[in-house]
Amino acid sequence: MPRTASFVLMSLLTSSLSSTTVSAVSQLTARCVPGAVSTITTSADLACIELLPTDLAPEAMATVELVRAASPFGVAVTAEGRQRWRLRLVAEGLPEPSSVGGGHLVAWATTPALAPVVRLGVVGNGTNDLAEIGFNKFIVWVSVEVDPDTVTREGPLLLRGSSPSSRMHPEDLLTQSPMSILQGAEGHGSNHDMGGMPPMHPEVAPLPGVMALRPATTDWLPTAAELDQVPLARPRELVELPDGGTLDLEAGLVRRQIGNRVLLMYGFNGQYPGPLLKVPEKATIFVNFMNATELPTAVHWHGVRLDNRFDGVPGLTQEPVDPGGTFRYQIYFRDAGIYWYHPHHREDIAQDLGLYGNMLVEPRAPDYYNEVDAERVLMLDDLLLGDAGFVPYGAESSNYMLMGRFGNELLVNGEPRYRESARGGDTVRYFFTNVSNTRTFNLSFRARPEGEQVSGLGAARIALDSPPLPMRVVGADISRFEREVWADSLAIAPAERYVVEVQLPENGDVAMVNVVQGINHRSGEFFTEATEVGRVEIDGHNPAPRQVAPLRAHPAQVAEFDRPVDYELTLRLQTKGLPLVVRQLMALDRVYFNPVEWAGTMAMMNWVSTGAEVEWELLESSTGNVNDAITWNFEVGDVVKIRLHNSRDSFHAMQHPIHFHGQRVAVLDHDGVRNDNLAWKDTVLVPVGTTIDLLLEISNPGKWMVHCHIAEHLESGMKMVFSVAPTTNDSPAEENQQ
Repeated sequence: MPRTASFVLMSLLTSSLSSTTVSAVSQLTARCVPGAVSTITTSADLACIELLPTDLAPEAMATVELVRAASPFGVAVTAEGRQRWRLRLVAEGLPEPSSVGGGHLVAWATTPALAPVVRLGVVGNGTNDLAEIGFNKFIVWVSVEVDPDTVTREGPLLLRGSSPSSRMHPEDLLTQSPMSILQGAEGHGSNHDMGGMPPMHPEVAPLPGVMALRPATTDWLPTAAELDQVPLARPRELVELPDGGTLDLEAGLVRRQIGNRVLLMYGFNGQYPGPLLKVPEKATIFVNFMNATELPTAVHWHGVRLDNRFDGVPGLTQEPVDPGGTFRYQIYFRDAGIYWYHPHHREDIAQDLGLYGNMLVEPRAPDYYNEVDAERVLMLDDLLLGDAGFVPYGAESSNYMLMGRFGNELLVNGEPRYRESARGGDTVRYFFTNVSNTRTFNLSFRARPEGEQVSGLGAARIALDSPPLPMRVVGADISRFEREVWADSLAIAPAERYVVEVQLPENGDVAMVNVVQGINHRSGEFFTEATEVGRVEIDGHNPAPRQVAPLRAHPAQVAEFDRPVDYELTLRLQTKGLPLVVRQLMALDRVYFNPVEWAGTMAMMNWVSTGAEVEWELLESSTGNVNDAITWNFEVGDVVKIRLHNSRDSFHAMQHPIHFHGQRVAVLDHDGVRNDNLAWKDTVLVPVGTTIDLLLEISNPGKWMVHCHIAEHLESGMKMVFSVAPTTNDSPAEENQQ
């Protein structure tokens, strides 16, 4: 076992968890920056490899920096879910190749199995930009080679080092300690019995020290006097509204059957998802909302730059709509694109139970999008189900507050086996929205063997034998990208939207497959989690398939890059009172955090975390203020540069999709790497250890919320409010009248 892993393990078993873990992280960071060699500026131990010299080059010092690869999405991954990195080697003291028996120094990357081996390029002293790789765990070598163009490593090694992910090792020694087992047996809360235990991840064996833990909340699920009298949910309906149109929208109980489970859920207008609203750009509509659920609620019109009093945030822009109450919304659609609506009070419950729907705003410009044969509007979601139905929510507080509620039943438009039909050769434009509580999807389209009837996990494994169909990435939350690009998969975090176009094959069905890399923290290993979430069934053939059109470019979104940072927020976690066994295990996990937590592999530890133990925070660096104590005041017309840093030093660090209400933002750079393909967004994914600079355009007066869109993190307090004062003759209402 490498010194770093053994050091952390022995420290945890013998002394204070918090101090030893922070010390270990500090040691790792220091070791990864030998002298002034590295140029890493953030979370060095997650983004840097120290290369150790062999006897051939004892004076050499080098680091390999893991630089974000180009991607239109918030995280850069392969279609198989492996993190994509551009490697940059920074070295000093390398010998002349001729002095060590060769003519050139060549860098390589390989996996712990030593296959495949990828040639990275010829290197020397100074900074060397190398090739891109997509491995989970990997090793970097520098060897002495006679032929600079060789594709096979043959010469002796000068330097070698392992990726940060290689620090993960099995945790079983800790879980077998008597202290862990005793602490687990004592329990944590008394409102549950063994029958309420959540389902475990099928790839990860449960840990013995945590099986007796319980969250300190009371179980909550919706109720109905007569379940069979609750109406069955209907598929959503398309509602086209003109400028000035009105919609009656009711949130109420619905009944659904998923597999062999009959579920009591919520729906808008008895539909699941809620009605798909189609409105023209620059239109104003009116929505008469009625709350027929048992929870106070309101409707947030996500991403829409509307009048502040209709933003749907209880306690900020309106009073909550009590059960049986009503509220009339007026919504002005300033921008073309894809938007959605959902509750903003206990959305960890109400949204998860089905209260969500899309709004498709049609652009005025006829050539805004490319010509296609069909359009589809798809909402991605998941549900957490046990044998009897839903795993209960917490009444007094959310449970699953550490990582959010990962579901085990993946849905497209509310269906676990989504189906659509299209002609072979059609080009289809997809508007995707991720409405899940916490899951980030990595979706790809793959041809399926003809006649193959397997579904779910089996179908996904079959589909992985086919290469992903190329998707043209056209737009994001609020605008088109400056340049269309090709991608193999769509990485989409909660609340994000993306517009992509796919040309279907002439023959054979197409699987929509979610493929990610989970981590088995017990074994310290990655595993592939692949699920077929939907299928395009080819019905007939397009007699004249479209030729692949050139990628289009659009006017630049933002001109202001080189300006100082105005405000800085650190995303972090504070905990208290978690069971000792959870603190022990989570401290071991701190040795390495994946940029994105793709799978819910720590079900029990996550389940028992509530608001009594967990507070996710937005910390203002300049003042030390946290969450609602932060005070920002702007005026319409301001342009503000904000830096978001996702601290890897948290007890448990994970990605955060940060949502800005009522305005629009553009991501300027990731860890100092300039974003050269901008789009306007309202939700920005911030991976672990990453620093993101974004531009906030202040265009809308009122009091607006900023928060993490992992529902359980919002419920834990990860939110703030900023104020925007109007300027003379400047308001959304006046623009609407022009």
